[in-house]
Amino acid sequence: QVQLVESGGGLVQAGGSLRLSCAASGRTFRNYGMGWFRQALGKEREFVAAITRTGGTTYYADSVKGRFTISRDNAMYRAYLQMNSLKPEDTAVYYCAADSAPIFTGISAKETYNYWGQGTQVTVSS
Repeated sequence: QVQLVESGGGLVQAGGSLRLSCAASGRTFRNYGMGWFRQALGKEREFVAAITRTGGTTYYADSVKGRFTISRDNAMYRAYLQMNSLKPEDTAVYYCAADSAPIFTGISAKETYNYWGQGTQVTVSS
């Protein structure tokens, strides 16, 4: 199994940027498809972005497309979420997640991922 720890959250003004990091330990990181999700207070956890094992393909929710960039460094066992042009509606706890299935499908569904981090709070002030 793999253990995931997010960092990089904080308080930022609207229009600002943050870079979230997800540090993995345990099994070989390159064997996992990775995703980022977020959960705002009182709302369901929602898909933000995902990246395939090699990093060759990325996926984004429409709400963040063009503003957020997901990436990974398999040698460093890290996944990242670069968040630019942040809006107050981006305020949420952000989670990274890993999928160990042989084929990385259903990438926007929470049920696809079998490992989760503890989350990091992102707050965007207006």
